Amino acid sequence: MLKEFKDFIMRGNVLELAVAVIIAGAFGAVVASFTNDVIMPPIGLALGGVDFSNLALTLKDAQLDETGAVAVEAVQIRYGAFLQKVIDFIIIAFVIFMLVRTYNRMQDRMKKAEEPAAPAPPPGPTAEELLAEIRDLLKK
Repeated sequence: MLKEFKDFIMRGNVLELAVAVIIAGAFGAVVASFTNDVIMPPIGLALGGVDFSNLALTLKDAQLDETGAVAVEAVQIRYGAFLQKVIDFIIIAFVIFMLVRTYNRMQDRMKKAEEPAAPAPPPGPTAEELLAEIRDLLKK
């Protein structure tokens, strides 16, 4: 069983998948930082200083105890966080689309470069050969 497990893990597809998952996690962190730190501040500023992550609809206010500490958390629909995740998804999807598009174009170019040139058609008769053939036909 240990040998089977080792064979399974050492297969190329499993290793490629593991690398892809790790890279995707790192890529997700980079894109999240890009959207949160670069994209969203100007959008929030353009909308009058709105911070999307704080947008929420409060269904029930928080309850405080006698010391003023929160005893029961507020019940909120945090649509701002949802909007942030949607924007993250759109940016990630666009970047992945551009990567796949570029990869496919490179693959197409490589295939065209690898394809052998079509063989030249067999050469036709020369002008002299055609004239000789016409002459022979006229003699008959």
